[in-house]
Amino acid sequence: MAIRNILTKGDEMLNKKCRTVTQFDERLHLLLDDMKDTLLNSNGVGLAAPQIGILRRVVLVLDIKKEPEEVVELINPEVIAVNELEPTIEGCLSVPGVYGYVMRPTWAKIKAQDRYGNWFEREGEEIVAQCFCHETEHLDGHLFTEKVTQYVDVEQLEDE
Repeated sequence: MAIRNILTKGDEMLNKKCRTVTQFDERLHLLLDDMKDTLLNSNGVGLAAPQIGILRRVVLVLDIKKEPEEVVELINPEVIAVNELEPTIEGCLSVPGVYGYVMRPTWAKIKAQDRYGNWFEREGEEIVAQCFCHETEHLDGHLFTEKVTQYVDVEQLEDE
C-alpha cells in the first residue's frame, strides 16, 4: 500500500471521463488500498481515482456519520436518488485552499459495486450525501468549482 500524489486543478486528467471497471482483481484491490491510505493521509472525506491519475470509475467516501468512521469503497457508482438541494460549503483535495457554496442534496442514495463486483445500494445524509455527488462528478471530469455559486474565505467563517 502506498500514498499516491493528488492531482490539482489544471491537470488535464481531472477533466477526462473515467472508464467502467470490469475486472475485480488484485490490481483493483491494490488501487483501493492505496486510495484509502491516500485519503486518510490527506484528511479529506472523499477521493476519486482520477484525482490520483487513474481513469477508472472508483471512489472512496469517508462516512463520518458512522461510529467508528467507515471508508466506503464505490466501484462504478451512480447516484440514483436525492432530495431537495441546499447551499453547502464545499472544498476539494484537487483544489486546495478553495471553498465555495454549491447546491447539494441533504440525502442521497448511491448504487455501486464492491471490490468483488457485488452490487449494493447505500444511503447517506449531509456530508456523506454531498460526497456521493461530489466524488461521482469527478468520474465524469468535473470539479466542484464548476458549480460554485459564491466563493468563501474559510478563515472568515471560522472567525464568526
